[in-house]
This record gives sequence, C-alpha cells and structure tokens, in this order.
Amino acid sequence: MCNPSYSVESNAKVNLCLRITDRLENGYHSISSLFQEIDLHDTLTFSEADVFSLSCNNDKIPCDSRNLCSIAYQKMKSLAPDSGDWHIQLHKQIPVGAGLGGGSSNAATVLKFLNTHWNIKMSLSELVRIASQIGADVAFYLHGGTQLAEGIGDILTPLNLPETFTLLLICPPIHISTPWAYQQFNLTKRKTGYKFRDLFESCRIHWELFENQFESVVFPAYPEIGAIKSRLHQAGAIYAGLSGSGSTVFGTFKNRHDAENAQKLFINDTGFISLPIIQ
Repeated sequence: MCNPSYSVESNAKVNLCLRITDRLENGYHSISSLFQEIDLHDTLTFSEADVFSLSCNNDKIPCDSRNLCSIAYQKMKSLAPDSGDWHIQLHKQIPVGAGLGGGSSNAATVLKFLNTHWNIKMSLSELVRIASQIGADVAFYLHGGTQLAEGIGDILTPLNLPETFTLLLICPPIHISTPWAYQQFNLTKRKTGYKFRDLFESCRIHWELFENQFESVVFPAYPEIGAIKSRLHQAGAIYAGLSGSGSTVFGTFKNRHDAENAQKLFINDTGFISLPIIQ
C-alpha cells in the first residue's frame, strides 16, 4: 500500500518598493517596504516516511541541516516529538538568490503543513514567533497577500491592492549579497517618516512614487542589472524596479497581453510572468 503524499505550492514574493530608514544598534537595518505575494511558486511534496529527509530537483541547493526547510522541520518536531516523520521533495521553480524569497516561503510552507498534519494547533501568532527564529521573511508567508513591512521586515500591516496588474520578472544569473548591499548603502540618503501605504488610494496605485533604494548601490556595481530596468520601461512597463537587493528586476503591466509582448524582448533572459496573490 502506497504511503499518502501531499503537494503544496510555495509562492514567491516581490518587494514592490523598498526604503532603508535607519541602521540599528544590533547592526540590522530598519526598512519600509511593500511585500507582494505572487503566483510564481515552488512545490513541496510531503510523503510519510520512517525518518525525516529532504530532496530537491536542484543539486545546487543543500538538503542538509542548513536548508530552511530542515530548520523549520526540526523546530516543529521539537513540539511533536512522537509524530510520524515525512520526506519532503522540493521542486524549485523560483530562482535561487534572486530576491524573490523562495527559501523563506519553503520554510513557511513546512511550518503550516506540519502544524496541521501533526495536529499541533499553534495559533498564527505562535507560528510567527517560530518563523522569526528562522529568517526575517518567513513570517510574511504566514500572512501572505500584500503587506506593509517595517522594522527589519517583521512588523507587517495588511493592505488591499486598489488595482490589478501583471508582473514580468527578469532574473539575471547574478547573486547579490544582501549584507553587502546594506553595507554599501549611504545612510545619508535614508528617508524617515514615510509610509508606503500612502502610495495607495481607493482606486489607483501611485506607481510614479515607487522606488527601491538598493538600486543606488546595485546598479552602479552591476550595470547589466540596471539595463534590465531601462529595457522594461522601453517595453512599456508602468513601473520597473529591483526586488529586494536583487538580482531580479520586475516590470508591472496593465494585463498579461502587455507583459507577454514585453517578454518577447527578453528572449535570451530567464523570465516569468506572474500575478499578485490577493487575499
């Protein structure tokens, strides 16, 4: 008799905009950002097993204790030590190290799945507490949708998108170190007292006011990434910008047809058309 298995989608996110507001005494930086969950996703398949194991279709991803899925699994196992184990097959589609939060999403998927199937019955706030021990973005995926992110990205306020749009993601094969990007940022350029929620009205998004301050660091160091933003604008994007510290650059379009036409200009690049998840 075959053991039952369950497949769960694990969505990516983009930082629609990002400002760095301060450097904290502990070395972290405070930010103001808009996190948007999108339908580009990895798939995690859980199968009953005698012992826990993790495998992945991408051999560049470690499947040992360093993987955020493994870390999430062990934290939940400590709360349900007598529960039966699972094998997790991770099928990656979200580009790795591209500023799309794939690893954090995978960890949150593990937390939610085990909370249900091990009957741990933790509340959302309790899961968020565990998520914060794994990575800064993991808690976002327990909420999902559109969130104003403040603090170090851990203070989340849900927002409603006042209009729909389609995303074209262009993912160059370049890894940007987020600690490096923070170190290079000139704090004299920081902006305080500004809430990105002000960019939303009841019926429209003020795209002309969006920005990502990491672009001032990343584009001079990697001009080929800055060129992608320019090309997206030339292709008709309403807005184009870096996601997080990169290296993914996205453009927003009114509809899928416009995004597909723009993608024809990026035939030599890895790209995805994606929609925002609205809750």
